[in-house]
Amino acid sequence: MSKYDVIVLGSGPGGYVTAIRASQLGLKTAVVEKESLGGVCLNWGCIPTKALLKSAQVFEYLKHAEDYGLKVDNVDKDFAAVVKRSRGVAEGMSKGVQFLMKKNKIDVIEGYGKIKPGKKVEVDGKEYSADHIIIATGARSRELPSLPQDGETVIGYRKAMTLDKQPKKMIVVGSGAIGVEFASFYNSMGTEVTIVEYMPNVVPVEDEDVSKQFERSMKKAGITVMTNSSVEKVEKTENGVKATVKTKKGEEILEADIVLSAVGIKTNIENIGLEDVGIVVDRDKIIVNDWYQTNIPGYYAIGDVTKGPALAHVASAEGITCVEKIAGMHVEAIDYGNIPGCTYASPEIASVGMTEKQAKEAGYELKVGKFPFSASGKASASGAKDGFVKVIFDAKYGEWLGCHMIGAGVTDMIAEAVLGRKLETTGHEVLKTIHPHPTMSEAVMEAVADAYGEVIHL
Repeated sequence: MSKYDVIVLGSGPGGYVTAIRASQLGLKTAVVEKESLGGVCLNWGCIPTKALLKSAQVFEYLKHAEDYGLKVDNVDKDFAAVVKRSRGVAEGMSKGVQFLMKKNKIDVIEGYGKIKPGKKVEVDGKEYSADHIIIATGARSRELPSLPQDGETVIGYRKAMTLDKQPKKMIVVGSGAIGVEFASFYNSMGTEVTIVEYMPNVVPVEDEDVSKQFERSMKKAGITVMTNSSVEKVEKTENGVKATVKTKKGEEILEADIVLSAVGIKTNIENIGLEDVGIVVDRDKIIVNDWYQTNIPGYYAIGDVTKGPALAHVASAEGITCVEKIAGMHVEAIDYGNIPGCTYASPEIASVGMTEKQAKEAGYELKVGKFPFSASGKASASGAKDGFVKVIFDAKYGEWLGCHMIGAGVTDMIAEAVLGRKLETTGHEVLKTIHPHPTMSEAVMEAVADAYGEVIHL
């Protein structure tokens, strides 16, 4: 039996990062993977979707070339080639992870892994043992009873990335990050898209101002948005599907070629041996402490299978924290109040900290500032004037409670707010930090200036 210090079950952005950090710390490490190194994020999620969205963005630029004083004739797309490029990007990244495994001398055990009592992992009949076993098996597309996925008429995100031909009409159920990113992509490609959202606002986890702005942008782009609505049933027809949608006004029948179910995720915790070992689970999540230890010594869990936000960067941070604690380092518990969230639709959304509503409910007296990109020189020059930056401060001490952005490239800007909050930066300090001009990022400084009644460009 092969013996390791650490065995990681799953090689997504939680698992492979954990394995690399463990190896860097001198621990003999193996990672178990049943499919492709990099997991869902790298092969079927974060990376290939961004490749699709980049193609859509370039196509939009070409279609609106005249807005920039340019002439481009006969602009068209090759849907199959767009999908092929996305798959190529994912494959290249997966090969990159293979290289990192070799570089860090991590054993990759291919096959389906199950944990067993006595700190053992069984992979397709063969047993391995380790002092520390870390579960990082991730999650998959959740299915609603009223919306079972058949892979043809009702599909999940995975199939949505590799359709053989572009649908003329698509219904997207759910307006979280996955739903609106695919809605943006297919709409840009020319598909007639309808979003059905159960909650009163699209992108419901975001600040209300962001949700309202995003809905306006989606409608302006030609996407039909139905909030306070739910798909009750889907019937297969000769030409596609017929969906019965319950709205506040009554039932409505929608016809489309295909339905994309984007109603959240389901953790991959079945049939991996949790019951055999006696690991406690609550509502589809493995229970862990601040250092990701389960109730059974020697067994840990990180990423989507635990309680925190199901985000790639969270899984990576949890894995690093977990193995550094195992290695005896002094580590701080992760601050889950300072996790950035990014949505890569058009326009992009990025946020960190409390929404205005949450801050008010927490009892803070607020200073709120907002700077629209319509007043930004860089945004005007770029032809990307939709959106704004919104900042929320505690009026008493100047603590930066939240930052919410919607617009072009904001997913690359949010880190300023995350770092500022980590360093306990006050509004005054942000205001007195000179930002470069002309940039999209100076909108952060301008929004802070607005909160403190010192805004120049509004």
